[in-house]
Amino acid sequence: MDSNHRQFSSRRDIVIGDAPADFDTPMFIASDPPVHDVQRKAVQPAVAPTQLSDIESLIRQRVTAILDALPVGEKINWVEHVSKELTTQMLATLFDFPFEDRHLLPYWSDVTTTSETVGVEVDMKHREAELHKCLAYFTALWKERAAQPRKFDFISLFAHDPETKDMVNNPMELLGNLMLLIVGGNDTTRNSISGGIVALNESPAEYAKLKANPTLIPNMVSEIIRWQTPLAHMRRTATEDVSFKGKSIRKGDKVVMWYVSGNRDETAIDSPDEFRIDRANARRHLSFGFGIHRCMGNRVAEMQLRILWEEILKRFDHIELVGKPTRVLSNFVLGYEDVPVVVHAR
Repeated sequence: MDSNHRQFSSRRDIVIGDAPADFDTPMFIASDPPVHDVQRKAVQPAVAPTQLSDIESLIRQRVTAILDALPVGEKINWVEHVSKELTTQMLATLFDFPFEDRHLLPYWSDVTTTSETVGVEVDMKHREAELHKCLAYFTALWKERAAQPRKFDFISLFAHDPETKDMVNNPMELLGNLMLLIVGGNDTTRNSISGGIVALNESPAEYAKLKANPTLIPNMVSEIIRWQTPLAHMRRTATEDVSFKGKSIRKGDKVVMWYVSGNRDETAIDSPDEFRIDRANARRHLSFGFGIHRCMGNRVAEMQLRILWEEILKRFDHIELVGKPTRVLSNFVLGYEDVPVVVHAR
């Protein structure tokens, strides 16, 4: 279904609720070919394999600085001190966003994902006003980048691609794609960083296994992303009558793909509710989606998690969960507001 965009369209809405008709923000994840392909292709070079070597060294520098600044032996919120800070710095790099204003990026991400469409009651006028501020900020950046030589940040790539250079003249489409790239670069990594701490503390034998064998880190990263499933679902709309596994789906029906359920499917995964850092085929999860809409930044997300845990094991004996984590209120984002921990030195 995720790969059958002919019968199951992503056009306009990809979450359970319908977006307000008077605040329509088109984005390429909520589009079908050819629009989807043209816009995704424009920004794909920012996270292409040729960029990853440069990104890796930068991530390690930032991870090192963040971890070295943590107060050992004191209670902290891991989300604020590590998860949010690391992903915010990475987002700022991918957008070439003014570093001193980087705090705006996770704020706009939270504004985007906190809405009635994902089951949260909010002041929609306030939400729209804040997103218009986001649009104004990025419009100014767009005009600067358009006047400069092409670089490999998201805004410059959009502004210089012949197929997308006029997007600035369609403000709501520009805003929609900004929302997509900000949320996509924030939520998956941020909530997997937090979820990994929770998972290892809930499964102390796996934590001991990790400390005894750090070569398991890459496989553990995939298991964390499966176990956490940072985005619970995606929605499609049937373009025609379809029979699917004995069920009749009518043209126009909304169909929700619950990634969080698929990642715990006992017919496909052995003991799926168990967190196993050495799980065979750990990469066979649904958290990044599938088909043309598969997360284009998945390698960057995995790289951040891998480097983070490599550096954690060099510095700390363990990171102890010292209270009940507080989850984000959403039926779409599976994340945390607070993960209280104490960092213990080696």
